[in-house]
Amino acid sequence: MQPKQEWLTGKYILTAVVIVLLSLLIFVKFAHDLQENQLERFDRTYIDWIQSYISPKLTIWMKGITELGSFQTLFVLLLVSVSLMVWRKKKWEALFFMVAVTGGMLFNQLLKQIFERQRPMLHRIVEETGYSFPSGHSMASIVFYGMLAMLFLMFVKSPALKLLIAVTAGCLIIMIGVSRIYLGVHYPSDVVAGFAAGAAWLTVCGVGLQAVLVSRRS
Repeated sequence: MQPKQEWLTGKYILTAVVIVLLSLLIFVKFAHDLQENQLERFDRTYIDWIQSYISPKLTIWMKGITELGSFQTLFVLLLVSVSLMVWRKKKWEALFFMVAVTGGMLFNQLLKQIFERQRPMLHRIVEETGYSFPSGHSMASIVFYGMLAMLFLMFVKSPALKLLIAVTAGCLIIMIGVSRIYLGVHYPSDVVAGFAAGAAWLTVCGVGLQAVLVSRRS
């Protein structure tokens, strides 16, 4: 391996470690504050701000955006994406994509059972069942769209296109999280915790995929 490649690999791993640690720190902070009943002010502030923009037209958009993070939508997109990867002989990418998404969803359900937080009852626009913390839509969307963007970035050469992919994925993920607060089915702290847990899991899966791909090239 060339020195430059070693430096890039070291930099990549260091960045990944920082992301994982920071994400875990954020999640632990919100989990602790939830247990100590210290999230009311934070949640109420952002619920009031986001739901102050409620309107019939915006509600239609938010319902559409939130569907992009639903289990049904992500399941269909996962099947299509994995099938295309296998067809293009990207079997390791397909395997890690499946592990990342399905593992993230299972991990989310485990966390929900641990914390057993009830959903907000302030201004419910749509109905949802199950526990609230951390947000499944937020966690699943950052893992799914984040992993998909990561895979695209591996094969795209143009810096402008790389930036477009990263910004598009980031905006979509954030909007899915915001839609959950807007629709009244999640507290803001649920969404942030979902993003944090999802980012940690996504980073671990990304590092694992990179390690396999690098080892196969050497």
